[in-house]
Amino acid sequence: MTALTPRRSDAGRKKMRDELKTPDTAQHADLRRPFGESLVKGVLEGDFRSVARLITLVEDGGPESTAFLRALFPHTGRCFTIGVTGSPGSGKSTLVDCLAGHYRGMGLKVGIIAVDPTSPFTGGAILGDRIRMQSRSLDSGTFIRSMATRGQLGGLSRATADALMILDSAGFDVVLVETVGVGQDEVEVARAAQATLLLLVPGMGDDIQAMKAGIMEIGDVFVVNKADHAGADRVEAEICTLVSISARSDGWKPEVVRTVASEGRGIDACAGAIERFRGFLTASEPGRDRSLHIQRDRLLELVRSKMLVDLISRPGCAELVDALARQVVMREIDPFSAADRLLACYCGSQAPPREAI
Repeated sequence: MTALTPRRSDAGRKKMRDELKTPDTAQHADLRRPFGESLVKGVLEGDFRSVARLITLVEDGGPESTAFLRALFPHTGRCFTIGVTGSPGSGKSTLVDCLAGHYRGMGLKVGIIAVDPTSPFTGGAILGDRIRMQSRSLDSGTFIRSMATRGQLGGLSRATADALMILDSAGFDVVLVETVGVGQDEVEVARAAQATLLLLVPGMGDDIQAMKAGIMEIGDVFVVNKADHAGADRVEAEICTLVSISARSDGWKPEVVRTVASEGRGIDACAGAIERFRGFLTASEPGRDRSLHIQRDRLLELVRSKMLVDLISRPGCAELVDALARQVVMREIDPFSAADRLLACYCGSQAPPREAI
């Protein structure tokens, strides 16, 4: 039976946040305080407990976590991130476990972020992907973190990008990011990871999925997993055909590799394809532009999130949202005009008038 992951109590999380706040401000962490100094120092030294603690702060979304991320950012830029996505049951966790073992055999420090779906009813998550990675749990050179989507679409958690920054600053050489695996729109991983592996398996309708836009277009390396099953040759042939008739703007032709992750077969070939793509990113101008696009998307997402939080926190704006939603339901106003009124509230220097609420 999959075990539920214990969560820190609300009181424990509040205590940790309170330790970060200075007496004169509740908006930013004071890195000069003992807790702040030790946390930053611990992360930069690669201490797993410090890394886990800071990721928890980031997941909670407290404004005090931003000061830590700012302090760590100058120490980033050395880690290579690999996203692993595919349909449920395609063997993502098993492949991630095998790849982690491969990189550990090379003497590299490996981080793993496994994203699990959150229940829309209870808000809970089982976080069970790590159960399939037991061989790595006692490895002092492998850090495993499960994260819940918390309602975020696209296959990743909202805090995944921040967690990647923390692991980068902690000196990890490679970070593997496993997505939720729930559909055909898990394209966010391509905006966070430098390389994306797309897993396909025989007998799951992948011949149809290969013709669909979006999920098939983000793969830098296609992995036909469970290649010992009947139909693997057909899946590989169809993907090769798709790659041959498609042209990417960066000029890269995705490689197709076969693996049987449950038996550790094909892992070297998969890692080799990843390394060749990494070399392409380094050597080509379009490859180098990928980092620019990733950071551009990241900046826009940060601005979007900050604007939304700022809007809702303004006096009267939260009530205005509810009032406009009711008017839309009653067909008294169309949603586009309602959105314009919210934008006017955000751009204006004053709170919305009471009669508008």
